[in-house]
Amino acid sequence: MKKIFSSIMTLTVALAMTACGGNSNDGGRKAQELSGAGATFPLPFYNVVFENFSQVNGDVVAYGGIGSGGGVRNLRDKIVDFAGSDAFLSDKEMAEMNPVIHIPTCMGAVVLAYNLDGVSELMLSGEVIADIFAGNIKMWNDERLVALNPDVTLPAEAIIPVFRSDGSGTTFVFTDYLTKVSPMWASNYGAGKSVNFPSGQAAKGNPGVAGVIKQSKNSIGYVGSEYAFAQKIPYARIQNARSEFVLPSSASISAAASGEIPADTRCSITNADAAGAYPISTFTWMIIYKEQNYSDRSKEQAMATLELLKYILSDEAQNISSEVHYAPLPAKAKELSITNLKTVTFDGVAILQ
Repeated sequence: MKKIFSSIMTLTVALAMTACGGNSNDGGRKAQELSGAGATFPLPFYNVVFENFSQVNGDVVAYGGIGSGGGVRNLRDKIVDFAGSDAFLSDKEMAEMNPVIHIPTCMGAVVLAYNLDGVSELMLSGEVIADIFAGNIKMWNDERLVALNPDVTLPAEAIIPVFRSDGSGTTFVFTDYLTKVSPMWASNYGAGKSVNFPSGQAAKGNPGVAGVIKQSKNSIGYVGSEYAFAQKIPYARIQNARSEFVLPSSASISAAASGEIPADTRCSITNADAAGAYPISTFTWMIIYKEQNYSDRSKEQAMATLELLKYILSDEAQNISSEVHYAPLPAKAKELSITNLKTVTFDGVAILQ
């Protein structure tokens, strides 16, 4: 775990091959330096995968974990090779940019992590979660929480909700889920990368939210499951669409993605109606321009970008996902992604033949 989190805060740089003096890859082209920015949710997975890719391919990958919103802005400004986002772009957002494609890289879970003395297990329903973050449930011993947890002694203490301060795909996934399970939330707050939470404490990035929860008694917040796991913060069982109380696991996350996946891979899998599904599951994507000749980029740089994405879709990289508490992509998502990568061009000519 130390290896995974050694560079988790803002920047991941895979330099192994460069340090050994490698300056070309097996294909004979010059090794490239790729840059990306965006979601912190998949950063533990990316830390490992980018390093492995560099060792295999010789290219260097630098990634700034600045939040999904910031990553998309950087891609829109054409200053990165790819954006990382847990929120797929809306039709409106896509209309404001040159054509892009979404490549899912893995699946993961957003958990409700909490800090309560003496409470090692907690059960929550979607409507109760919505009422907590809307400020309608203010105390841990509220009768609705007690009813869900009859065997747990909940304290007579005020709840401290913790949420993201930055534009966040994790926030989008969380609020997308809440809009599906709570009419109150849907009408008053809705889903988005930035939401006006009425009360609580804000923190930047998944690491920031996890840190606040770790340090604050009686707090609860939403984070990527790996961040709670790494800091040994307990997280709740969440009631799914089948009324099962489920913890996140590779199997329960995969169950959430058992439905249809559209050709462009843009889809929400929160509150999936599937047995054993963890209800706050999501794909996370890398987003790239369909035409790769922009901002003085070379064809070699474009080729390296696609080789990185092909590596992430490989069995070798996907097997890593479960090791760091994510879930591998279903076969259909990988198949669609390869098809979409074949549409990427440089000066109008397909890069992958």
